[in-house]
Amino acid sequence: MPKCTHKGCGKEFSEKENLENSCQFHPGAPVFHEGLKGWSCCQKRVIDFDEFMTMAGCSYGQHSTEQEKVDATEPTATSVTASQVTEAGVEVYGQPVCPPPPSVKAPAVKTPSETVIEVEAEDDETLAVPEGKVCLRKCCNATYKGDAVSRGEGAEAVCHYHPGAPIFHEGSKGWSCCSRKVLDFDAFLMIKGCKQGKHLFLGNSKTGEELVECRTDWYQTQTHVMLSIFAKNKEDTKVIFHENTVAIDIKMKENKRYKKTMALFHTILPEQSKFTVLGTKLELTMKKTDGMSWASLEPNADVKTWTTFGVSGGGGTVGAKEMQYCNDSPLHLSNRN
Repeated sequence: MPKCTHKGCGKEFSEKENLENSCQFHPGAPVFHEGLKGWSCCQKRVIDFDEFMTMAGCSYGQHSTEQEKVDATEPTATSVTASQVTEAGVEVYGQPVCPPPPSVKAPAVKTPSETVIEVEAEDDETLAVPEGKVCLRKCCNATYKGDAVSRGEGAEAVCHYHPGAPIFHEGSKGWSCCSRKVLDFDAFLMIKGCKQGKHLFLGNSKTGEELVECRTDWYQTQTHVMLSIFAKNKEDTKVIFHENTVAIDIKMKENKRYKKTMALFHTILPEQSKFTVLGTKLELTMKKTDGMSWASLEPNADVKTWTTFGVSGGGGTVGAKEMQYCNDSPLHLSNRN
């Protein structure tokens, strides 16, 4: 049977039963703002990405198989730049101020010696799987068609999925496990999984600790970088700030654990940084060592330009009359070597 392409529906239907109010869908576009997610056609907003994906549609009509035109334009790796300031004093992202300079390496960051090996869940193949069960891995959506097809040697037994978490930042959308980024939400949903493996129809039934990925979101001000890690059912949370890294350890119910040591794009002041544990997420507030705008949260070798936020209406800022070179920028430090 054909599958409805309306946002928020995605159900299979027959043409004979496709009545006027058979489809419940969202006619608007997805909206992501400061960690909240929803649709432009209705007022409801949620925090969790999975909850957003299951929001009931606000309009009714007939099912449709018409594919919407999707702008699959991807921001290329070289477009990851900081902002530029126009003559009108507007800060614009994604457009180079001048022809790109020769490629430079990002500042060297000391990586911790501890290595976290994340073990992904696998099905116990001795257990029965209900016919039509959908694979639990992100962006796979394959349905179980029996062991011979879904667990055999054919193409349908291969699972293409994303082991990471979804990332939405300044309009771009992608996954933490791969570099591809798109602008359109429909194009994001169609990003093919970057990893291959076996389907996961039942989940991990083992009693041992399971290392998991959590969705993250971040933004910045002139003085701070704010990072949100979305995790529910937290039992114990530890965060250790360092000048170039931050170590995060979240223990959750059902023996789940998020553990990561994250290298930072630029330096912070550990003693003036803090974290807050909330019901559905962990919020980190990291104090910058200067007023520089970070082009990314973590070091990125493709970043070539930086800019500086305003400092009391001084130079090199939004609305300033003069541009000033920031002599402690990563670009400046890299050129010394």
